Amino acid sequence: MLDLLIEGALVIDGDGTAGRPGWVGVRGDRIRSVGFDPARPAPEAGRVVSAAGRVLAPGFVDVHTHSDLAAFTDAEMASTIRQGVTTVVVGNCGASPWPSAGAAECAAILGVDVAEVGEPFATFAAFLDRIDEAGPAVNIGALVGHGAVRAEVLGSAPRAPVGDELGTMRRLVGSAVADGALGVSTGLIYVPGQWADTEELVAVATASARAGGLYASHIRGEGATVFAAVDEAIAVGERAGLPAHVSHLKLDGPDVWGRADELLARIHGAGDVTADQYPYTAWNSFLWTLLPTWVPAGGLGPILADAPARRRLERAVEHGEDGTPAMAMATFGWDRVVLEDGADPAWHGRTLADIARERRERPVEALFAILLADPDTSCIGFGMADDDVAAILADPTVFVASDGWAMSPNGPLGGLPVHPRNYGTFPRVLGRSVRADILTLEDAVRKMTSLPADRFGLRDRGRIVEGGFADLVLFDPGRIDDVATFDDPHRFPSGIELVCVNGTVAWDGETVRRAGRALRRR
Repeated sequence: MLDLLIEGALVIDGDGTAGRPGWVGVRGDRIRSVGFDPARPAPEAGRVVSAAGRVLAPGFVDVHTHSDLAAFTDAEMASTIRQGVTTVVVGNCGASPWPSAGAAECAAILGVDVAEVGEPFATFAAFLDRIDEAGPAVNIGALVGHGAVRAEVLGSAPRAPVGDELGTMRRLVGSAVADGALGVSTGLIYVPGQWADTEELVAVATASARAGGLYASHIRGEGATVFAAVDEAIAVGERAGLPAHVSHLKLDGPDVWGRADELLARIHGAGDVTADQYPYTAWNSFLWTLLPTWVPAGGLGPILADAPARRRLERAVEHGEDGTPAMAMATFGWDRVVLEDGADPAWHGRTLADIARERRERPVEALFAILLADPDTSCIGFGMADDDVAAILADPTVFVASDGWAMSPNGPLGGLPVHPRNYGTFPRVLGRSVRADILTLEDAVRKMTSLPADRFGLRDRGRIVEGGFADLVLFDPGRIDDVATFDDPHRFPSGIELVCVNGTVAWDGETVRRAGRALRRR
């Protein structure tokens, strides 16, 4: 007898084929039977869910998240499971909690102290084992972060590795992938990843390739330099001999708006390259990414104290000169950047332009003052155009991914402005994007399930098929929607009615039950 039977739903299997009315039976952690023939009686089950008028899909796979330590700090992962996400990939943008040099950054993203996590992880395998022990609500696969590896070996030194330092980095990456990491990630606008040249990236990617992993990159620029940055990611994959993946593909700023077709053609014309995207016109990052790369970590104060250096820095920020990775603020607009947090609660949720007016100073001066008060201040930047977001989303080779992290209204970040993608990425696509005819429902589900699962090597996930893991989501196609907004972001989506993780009903509209596990590369 089955443990669970879901009958009467429109079953969308994840491959992009048209949905069909049918039933799905679960025993243990696997799908044991799938039926579409109304003349064939459904098997008996201990629990039967009647799902007429609903859609049953594979659980959604979010391959770009920063929930690296969520299993240890907020294992219910409410904003994730209640979107219908059953698997996340962490270790993105070059940040991972192993090696230990990367743990503090991962904790800061979640708004917690790294001490809350416990002892450092001795190996990457120990990190995955600890996830299993914690029992999170969803499955967690992990990349190893190049930034964390580089920090472990070189600290934040703005130089190339010397001697055996590169060899040590390669060994760390190789051991992580051998331990079950899905590959290596880079964050090339962040310290210390921004100091790596292409040769270094090829070297660490080769270590991932030899152990069977992929290369995922927050590329070196997403504004004026986005095309060259995508070319670099393509080159790294080709030279290292492994699949390359561009994280959160976008066109950031007026200088590049309207060039989505050209950007997508760059990827389609390459070899083994894919990308993901979140369906919003705003990004979310640290405020110091508005500074040029030559500003050292913790070195803003001395630069501001030197008049010529300060003038150079102001020109770089305002006009995009001298290695600034972000869009020039004179073009981008100070009113497009909203603070999430910072030393002064009065700044939270306000634009840099507004703060500058209140302080009666130029916006660039307000930026410096905010960063001096709290270098870890984060922000939301409204940098993308609706038409570009829609064009990238419509591309059949681009996955849906949140670039968010698990949180709850009562958690450490609950009182702060946050990006609504943390709560609503997947329902947003299934709701408003499908209703706007940007995608069919089947195409949307494929971009959330089989496409990312196959790319990241998540075996037996991402499809409704007999023998596959029973990661499932049941939703109302008429009600599903992202109801979180930038003004009111801590709101769960509507329309998600039931979520199964490894055969367990993990969300039933009332209660989260934790059934996730660590997923290792195989």
